[in-house]
Amino acid sequence: MTNVRPDRHVEADWWPHPIPPNVEFGEGFYCETAQIFRHLRSKHPRALVIGKHVSCYAGCSFALGENGSCEIGDFTLLNGALVMAEDKIDIGSHCLISWNVGIADSDFHPLEPAQRLVDAQALAPFFEDRPPRPKLKTAPVKIADNVWIGMNAVILKGVTVGENSVVAAGSVVTKSVPANTVVAGNPAVVVKKFESKK
Repeated sequence: MTNVRPDRHVEADWWPHPIPPNVEFGEGFYCETAQIFRHLRSKHPRALVIGKHVSCYAGCSFALGENGSCEIGDFTLLNGALVMAEDKIDIGSHCLISWNVGIADSDFHPLEPAQRLVDAQALAPFFEDRPPRPKLKTAPVKIADNVWIGMNAVILKGVTVGENSVVAAGSVVTKSVPANTVVAGNPAVVVKKFESKK
């Protein structure tokens, strides 16, 4: 059962477009509106693979670049996540991802000042002498199973969040998070470890 019709339109959706053909989803998928895929530009035939009984609400946005892809495991809830993939983002099963969470596998702009000037010109649509964009750095992101990410948290490129961990609201995660921990702050640091129950 799902609220996505056979023609890939979402039932009672105000957005006029269907879910893109390179989005694959499992049984029990709930999608509040297909507008969450409006920034999906990936050329991959399986750009976004969504597991069983995943829920994606209207606050979400999948901004996948031409080479970007994303996989989401079963029973994961995305309440308002912005998933920005130029390379690869994997989200496990049984994850809870709250409002305004940003997950990015790229900086999207160069760090070096001179290269940022070139990038600004390259992104100006009506600039006649537009240069090509500088090469951007990417590194895959992996969110393991049973992770809870609180609202307004940011997960940056190259980060792995270990299973059963919690990222507190408003955290900026710049380094990988061990399994069974709670991280908080900017930059995020471990503030609690879960005891393993015997």
